[in-house]
Amino acid sequence: MGSFTTVEAMRALASGAQVHANLPVSQLVETSLLRGESRLASNGALVTYTGARTGRSPRDKFTVDDDTTHELVDWGRVNQPITSEMFEALLERVTLHMRERDLFVEDLFSGADPAYRLPIRVIAEFAWHALFVKQLFVRPSAEELAHHVPEFTVIAAPDFEAVPERDGTQSATFILADFTRRIILIGGTKYAGEMKKSIFGVMNFLLPQRDVLPMHCSANVGRDGATALFFGLSGTGKTTLSADPTRRLIGDDEHGWSPAGVFNFEGGCYAKCVDLSEEKEPQIFHAIRFGSVLENVVLDAASRPDYADISLTENTRAAYPVDYIQNALIPGVGGHPRNVMFLAADAFGVLPPIARLSPEQAMYHFLSGYTAKLAGTEAGLGSEPVPEFSACFGSPFLPLAPHVYAEMLGARLKQHQAACWLVNTGWSGGAFGVGRRMSLKHTRALVNAALDGRLDRVKFVTEPAFGLSIPVRCPDVPAEILNPRNAWADKAAYDRQAANLATRFDKNFKQFDVSDAVRAAGPGKK
Repeated sequence: MGSFTTVEAMRALASGAQVHANLPVSQLVETSLLRGESRLASNGALVTYTGARTGRSPRDKFTVDDDTTHELVDWGRVNQPITSEMFEALLERVTLHMRERDLFVEDLFSGADPAYRLPIRVIAEFAWHALFVKQLFVRPSAEELAHHVPEFTVIAAPDFEAVPERDGTQSATFILADFTRRIILIGGTKYAGEMKKSIFGVMNFLLPQRDVLPMHCSANVGRDGATALFFGLSGTGKTTLSADPTRRLIGDDEHGWSPAGVFNFEGGCYAKCVDLSEEKEPQIFHAIRFGSVLENVVLDAASRPDYADISLTENTRAAYPVDYIQNALIPGVGGHPRNVMFLAADAFGVLPPIARLSPEQAMYHFLSGYTAKLAGTEAGLGSEPVPEFSACFGSPFLPLAPHVYAEMLGARLKQHQAACWLVNTGWSGGAFGVGRRMSLKHTRALVNAALDGRLDRVKFVTEPAFGLSIPVRCPDVPAEILNPRNAWADKAAYDRQAANLATRFDKNFKQFDVSDAVRAAGPGKK
């Protein structure tokens, strides 16, 4: 077959398959329903089920190790190598598989800023996958579409399964990235998030070479035009806090920070919708309508989504265009951030509701990327919360070493004098099972006070456990919860829990090669 390029891949597939290119949303919905891929919910959303794979498959992700990647990629557990020959052989088998099917092709962009966007093509065997990427990425105008030349191609073949003994994979599922051929090859999984995150990985590889910091964060803009960033792992409130009706949403998940400012990589949102309600998250609730895609959401007898039913998975998802959110900023481009928020759902109940970070502390907590998993939410977890550390709040998507991204962030924070905050959206007054989850109302009040400058006018003190600078008061927030130790009835229990968590932070941070000043900014360091 010979080596494929991104253009040659399309030609080879098109030679034997029926290709449906850049269909309108309504036609993709209709086609998916007619093909039996999905159902229509009462709110108009397309509902799909992904089978055994209801989330990402990180163990099945590989990158081709060749001259393009060998010296740059941070090889290891996250970035597993595969040879060019193995990729080529699997690509040939997938191509033969795809030639026997109807194919749905979408030409799109990753990146709202024309100066840095990446033209991509997605070739999918499911109509609903084509709808998903059409809503998640940036859609070209008719004029742009006429001159669209893809620089990266995603081939999504969920019905093709690998044979590990033959193909060199870990399982029947595979997500392969080839930066020389510029092809992403996905098989053995229907979970649409693999397409989205694969391109995010591509941007994380390409953009630092162009002096752009790729970030796993949400972003919005206030009435004063000031941009804010929200970093956080799943379940920390990144999507919820950025979807604020008083601010304009740039995007909910992936952004770049260029010499000109911040821009969204995507044209849509991919929100978790477990326990979603109109009362708690009205913007997201009303964004789920015709043209949106619901993954693994159970429907009741009247075809109404039951967001409380997680019998299939807790990772239920909604994909919709960003302009389905009221007050969305189109195109998704903003100025340099004035505030940067690190969100952590601390199930140990140790971290303060909000703390102002020094530049060194910002680097430390960015590299740590902390949150905590709850007991019972995953198989194998015991009765205690389990800390989760993900470098730069996105280690599964970082082809380069974490310090590359951290150093870029640190330089930008200093250059643009952006304030950095650590926000605990988790527990207060005790760990999970004893304390209470932070009120969303109080978290929003704290975040808004930081964003609009009201916290700049109050006194701050240093709490001893983590050395964090915390406010003594904040409008609309009970003063007793601002210092986490004060919120615990058993102060000795708090001290033990804080020391325990600090030790875990320190153990995780040993992996990073950083300056003494950054290392000294960790918990318990004097």
